[in-house]
Amino acid sequence: MQGLYIIIIAASFKSFAWPRLLETDGDDAQDHSDRGIREDCLVQMAEDPQRNFRSHYYEKVGFRGVEEKKSLEILLKDDPLDVEKLCTFAQRYPLPSMYRVLVWKVLLGILPPHYESHSAVLTFRKEQYQDLLQALQVIRFVQDSTPQVWVYLRMYQLESGTLPRRPSQSLEPEDVVFIAIAEAMEEMVENDVDAYWLVKYFVNQFNNKYSDSVAHLPKSLEHYLNLEDSKLLTHLKTCLAMNKLPYDLWFMHCFAGCLPESSLQRVWDKIISGSCKILVFVAMEILLTFKIKLMAMNKAENIAQFLQNVSISESLILHNTTLYAISNMTMYIASQIMRIGK
Repeated sequence: MQGLYIIIIAASFKSFAWPRLLETDGDDAQDHSDRGIREDCLVQMAEDPQRNFRSHYYEKVGFRGVEEKKSLEILLKDDPLDVEKLCTFAQRYPLPSMYRVLVWKVLLGILPPHYESHSAVLTFRKEQYQDLLQALQVIRFVQDSTPQVWVYLRMYQLESGTLPRRPSQSLEPEDVVFIAIAEAMEEMVENDVDAYWLVKYFVNQFNNKYSDSVAHLPKSLEHYLNLEDSKLLTHLKTCLAMNKLPYDLWFMHCFAGCLPESSLQRVWDKIISGSCKILVFVAMEILLTFKIKLMAMNKAENIAQFLQNVSISESLILHNTTLYAISNMTMYIASQIMRIGK
């Protein structure tokens, strides 16, 4: 599987931004793609002149930088952990899979920065989990046959005081969001206890930190799409499709159930470390990636249905689209930092 992944990356080495190439002609498109990658490399090199240009180029075409992994390992040796530095790292680079759960726990507040407290806190979290599970079993809200994500939901409801009177009661919209995120998290994390606390803290962070921002994300998407491809935006507006795009799937579910796991993890790295703007960039890249198909549709309902179901058969495309979106957001952050510096 690893060999296949390397082959796929190597095959797209010279066309990392290949979704855009669907809309342009060969050589010009390739020149534009390579130029964009080189410009991004130069921006980062300007921030750190000691880094090698070739390593930056490899990173932009999909190869994980060894230097970044070493940098994270150095950060993880700090005691107490520097949460701000970990946030900055996660904003700029994808977290290595072997450290992702640990970093997520620290950034979300599940674990404290001090290593000496980790063992006691983990034991306490496990005991809390078992107490919640036992309580739900006593009142017959969960059984052995209850799907694990529903167990997480009932635990969350019990802790937050929103447990319904009857298990058969209809789900609220926020419950549907919770289950979608729980289903995605369950695929990423092997341990049920870890999965529950990650889902709970992820949902709480998103609701508390980004609740005011989420309402503005559709307008932000329209703004960036106008800058990137005004023709596509005009078409979507003419079809009255902008108000019918799957915003709940994209912005409330944080792409859970839409993106393949490896892509979703990278997106959630950014959300957990402090920015929901990545949701806008991924949504925009999805629209740009499928521009040809969208331009051929004239009904808002057809456009909405296509985008709602696109993940079923387009997982590889969406993975590359996500990488491109993350690259674009990194450039955006770098430009903002440079602007502040001036």
